[in-house]
Amino acid sequence: MLVAYCAVSCRVVIDNDSCGNATVIRVDRVNKHGILLEAVQVLVDLNLVITKAYISSDGNWFMHVFNVTDQDGSKLHNREVIDHIQKCLESDGYLVPPANGYALPEDQFTSIELTGADRPGLLSEVCAVLATLSCNIVKAEVWTHDGRTAAVIQVTDEATGRAVHDAGRLSRVQELLRDVMRGDGTCNRGGTGISAERRLHTLMLDSVGGGGAEEAGGGRDESGGCGVARPKVVVMDCAERRYTVVILRCRDRPKLLFDTLCALADLQYVVFHGTVDAEGASKDKEAYQEYYIRHVDGHPVRSDAERARLVRCLEAAVERRASNGLELEVWTEDRVGLLSEITRVFRENSLSIIRAAITTRDGKAEDTFYVSDAYGNPVDGRTMDAVGEQLGHAVLRVKRGGHDAPVKHEAEGGAVSVLGSLLKSSFQGLRLIRSYS
Repeated sequence: MLVAYCAVSCRVVIDNDSCGNATVIRVDRVNKHGILLEAVQVLVDLNLVITKAYISSDGNWFMHVFNVTDQDGSKLHNREVIDHIQKCLESDGYLVPPANGYALPEDQFTSIELTGADRPGLLSEVCAVLATLSCNIVKAEVWTHDGRTAAVIQVTDEATGRAVHDAGRLSRVQELLRDVMRGDGTCNRGGTGISAERRLHTLMLDSVGGGGAEEAGGGRDESGGCGVARPKVVVMDCAERRYTVVILRCRDRPKLLFDTLCALADLQYVVFHGTVDAEGASKDKEAYQEYYIRHVDGHPVRSDAERARLVRCLEAAVERRASNGLELEVWTEDRVGLLSEITRVFRENSLSIIRAAITTRDGKAEDTFYVSDAYGNPVDGRTMDAVGEQLGHAVLRVKRGGHDAPVKHEAEGGAVSVLGSLLKSSFQGLRLIRSYS
């Protein structure tokens, strides 16, 4: 099957015939700044896997080719998905709500952005403040890295189920959250139209300004945390073409291409040519990315300091979303204060939240947390059991070295804390997944 769409300034070809193991998407269109990142976001918002990519955008025209599959490694055959890709790639800007439903109409929520120094229990404190002010968290993305944290949180008014409009109340929310963030922390009203993940990359970079932990490479070991090998980034000169060549190698994972392109965009670099290869037979396959870039001012990298900053920021972009630690997925009936209570249990059991994705759909809370102990080490089994008991009926699946251990079911009548009692009537399920690299 080959589907071609052609507009005056754009041609999109979606081809299922030319490659045996992937759908090939070719985009030819008039060039503009940021268009590569927009195209990749179209694909990752649909949870597609980009196995190969070829990038060329010299002059006023660009041509990108993406080999993509679904999460099961199959080609794309769903007509609605194909039509959605075509529509978005032909549009002037991918600023519409993403297909995965993250963005909501502006009147339906109030967006809050937080940045600052990370510490154990921080998310629990943030959730407690919002619960006290009758703000229900309907969606949130929280990242931590190198002692910093950033969050994009969407809240609604408990009374109306819609955005918070009262100026005095919003001011109070910001005041209390700034107190929670302390020191150099910030709390601001967020905008709409830009994905939370895109904002988080910018916030993590902006939060350290001209030389914080995100950029300081000295004194760090070769591990990216919890035993994950640090990505290998090489920056070289291509003097004859006035490009800087960036080569990145690391273990492949979902949205890796999107994350590295976000870092380059936030640092104000333009990708003129590139090759991406993430195909391989092994489960822990290596991804290879090669870019020919210049700064938006037209110059390649011009100093050792700029080169070091580029390397460190690319490493950080890869590491922020790495699935380090213990993965916890929680499903239950949503209500105001639920997230505050769940995160309080984590804090009381000395768990640190590395990353979190909070989602509410049709009155159901679907939350994912990546946690470690207070020192950044893997969580031990006793702590796991305690958390499971306190949260009520649970299923525990342990992953070691990519293999599932036997599933353990907690007895429904087991020891239950105050939080367990609060959740008992509404808790639908808890899946705990211990992941080791």
